Amino acid sequence: MSFFLRRSLQLTQLLSPKLNFKHHTFATLLDLKPFNSKLSNLMKNGLVDEAQNLFGEMPHRSTVTYNAMIRGYFQNGFYEKAVRLYNQMPSRDAFSYNTMISGLMQHGDVEGAEDVFEKMECRDVVTWNSLISGYVDNDLVGDAVRVFDTMPLKDVVSWNLVIAGLVKVREFDKAEELFREMVTRDVATWTIMMKAFLDAGRIVESREIFDDMPVKDIQAWNTIIGGYIQNNFVEIAEGLFHKMPEKDSNSWSLMIDVFVSTERIIDALRLFNEAPCKLQKSWNSIILGFVKNGLVREAHAILEKSPFGCVVSWTNIMIGYFNMEDVKNAMQVFELMATRDTTVWNAAIFGLGENDLAEDGVKLAIEMKKDGLALDEATFTSFLTICSNLPSLNLGKQIHAEAIKVGIDGFTAFGNALITMYFRCGNMDSALLEFNIMARHDIISWNSIICGLAHHGHGEKAIEMFEKMRLSSVKPNQITFVGVLSACSHGGLVAHGKHFFDVMRKEYSIRLTNEHYTCMVDLLGKFGLIDEAMSVMNRMSVDGVEIEASVWGALLGACRVHKNLPGAEIAGEKILELEPFNSGVYLILAEIYLAHGRRENAYSMWVRMKEKGVKKQPGCSWIESNVGGGKVFLAGDKTHPEFKSISCALDLIYLEMESRNTKLSVSFSDEYIEGVY
Repeated sequence: MSFFLRRSLQLTQLLSPKLNFKHHTFATLLDLKPFNSKLSNLMKNGLVDEAQNLFGEMPHRSTVTYNAMIRGYFQNGFYEKAVRLYNQMPSRDAFSYNTMISGLMQHGDVEGAEDVFEKMECRDVVTWNSLISGYVDNDLVGDAVRVFDTMPLKDVVSWNLVIAGLVKVREFDKAEELFREMVTRDVATWTIMMKAFLDAGRIVESREIFDDMPVKDIQAWNTIIGGYIQNNFVEIAEGLFHKMPEKDSNSWSLMIDVFVSTERIIDALRLFNEAPCKLQKSWNSIILGFVKNGLVREAHAILEKSPFGCVVSWTNIMIGYFNMEDVKNAMQVFELMATRDTTVWNAAIFGLGENDLAEDGVKLAIEMKKDGLALDEATFTSFLTICSNLPSLNLGKQIHAEAIKVGIDGFTAFGNALITMYFRCGNMDSALLEFNIMARHDIISWNSIICGLAHHGHGEKAIEMFEKMRLSSVKPNQITFVGVLSACSHGGLVAHGKHFFDVMRKEYSIRLTNEHYTCMVDLLGKFGLIDEAMSVMNRMSVDGVEIEASVWGALLGACRVHKNLPGAEIAGEKILELEPFNSGVYLILAEIYLAHGRRENAYSMWVRMKEKGVKKQPGCSWIESNVGGGKVFLAGDKTHPEFKSISCALDLIYLEMESRNTKLSVSFSDEYIEGVY
């Protein structure tokens, strides 16, 4: 065959992945190098099927061809195919064995790799290094050291692998000993030891290694700078950064990120502008830094003038506005965003829900679905949270059904949101059912079920769930015990409450918060144990816990029930010191005074309330109907378009009640307040 014909065939077949070898004689004479190279490139790019097709159509294959396929299979996670093809190889070379050892170790088949190693008649240093590297990757550093000690010939890679393995298991002294024994070191050797000292917090030794390095590459500089940052020596890291003879993107990113994390946002912005390579990740970090520091409007202004804005930055701006309760600007950002992915919609839905605009959040979620965007776990979870806050059982059920259709219902976070939604909407059976069918329970799952049962007055069932939790691998936290103590309070389980209050402190060493004390004061107070409740509050002062209004509120409620006027006066005045515009406290104190025949004191509370401009918050209720969704009603509000029909229906209900000799009563205090105002 002429040289020209041979090269023509090669070029033609190289350009066509689907080769048709019609002449076996020509094929055996062809140079396989271009085809082997093409196989390697296909595997590197994850095109396994194309590589297999090319391999299958080649009637003549060399050992290099098999090696390229086996290595590609390992690279793309096809462990079994790699092993099968290796066993089919007509002949093997050193690269075949080394590839198998490395690939088997990579997939955790240590015994298989050892078997290949033992069957090798001739081993080179790469073979030994592959075995050592595999041992280190599989956390068998002792075996790596054993093999290293028996190696007939070691190169610098061998030393580096073993030293890195010892560093990995934090045997720093042994690693340092080997480092000192090395005759020849490369940059990687020095960098490994430098990082080892940094991870151990031995800054001085690390800096000595760095200073002694005969040659320092960018990675070495980045390592020492990152180490100083890791150990909170930011100024030294900054000085080294400016001394670097050459910087890469990681160098700039390191300093920008540390400036953001230490709230030096302006310095981060300046450094970003100086950087020759503008990383989008660094820019997003800077914008997020502004947002976290409450400089949302400033970040917005900078982003408007910058060419580096992306969906992540704009999403952070929107979230920042939501966190500031500036819903108007948040939604303006949302509407003006050129690209809105699922994450953007989720953030907007959640933001509306968190700002008491649940109905708007529902509308936005429906709009998102109509626009054809994929609803993910976060979407459904946010949607359910909104339903919990409304609460809207019918809508919650629809979301549950939709989640089942798209296969989201198996996620733990979604299951937790379902439990909360069903409990808040009063459907306890569905909440328990969802908990029982969940494949996995985390701390939120257990807390949701315990707190939900407690809220519905099923104290003993909540405690039963808590005992099951203690038998699981999930450890209770502060919220768990709020639920348990609340369950004891709702269920009147005084002895249990005292017991779990001690368990929380002594067995789990959980720091007591105002919520825990509130539950205990409420529990003791409900059963007239006012003195014990006061002693619990005294313990709070001794423990250095500031008594918040919620604790005083629990005591006030107990004193109200048990007609303890002195205690009610103390608790009420303490609350008004903390919350002077709490209308409910004024009314409760006035009611207690009236119950004790002290009309003048009651009148003085109403006058005091009026002088401070405190107004009674109107009662609010809502109802879900099959037609027209939810309806919201405020006490005294006559603006509802169907007010007359509703009033007529209420009159009929009152007549029915009167016909059954049901007596309606209005408290004197409410009449008196309406007269004053």
